[in-house]
Amino acid sequence: MGNVGRIWLVLAGLNGAVAVAAGAYASHGMAAPELARAQQWVELAGQYQLWHALALVGAAVLEARGSGPAGLAVRTFGWLVVAGTLLFCGTLYLQAFVGPLPVPMTAPLGGSALILGWLAAALAAVLPGWHRPEEPSGAGVR
Repeated sequence: MGNVGRIWLVLAGLNGAVAVAAGAYASHGMAAPELARAQQWVELAGQYQLWHALALVGAAVLEARGSGPAGLAVRTFGWLVVAGTLLFCGTLYLQAFVGPLPVPMTAPLGGSALILGWLAAALAAVLPGWHRPEEPSGAGVR
């Protein structure tokens, strides 16, 4: 796994931890009726963040298998997932805990980045540059 893949794996772990903590806090710390809308935002952000943490694990694994156009598409996928998660989930968390933000359209921009990231993943599968992972030494020998 290259350096970019390792960065994505670190970010995946951190995103997963934050998402689980946010979900727990939404369930237990935001149960008051006046926090219902904020609770929904935190729950939604946590769900998106957790799913996209798993997507970063996938990007980290795939990063080593692609070169040329396919590799570029995988790197684009990974970085768009990072940016989209930060913008989309970060906006929802901030709105839940701070209130309306002075910068409009950050959540839709983040959502758009996530959509484009998934499209880049699909594109990576059909572009040239995929190679099979090397078999570990002694593979197939028992």
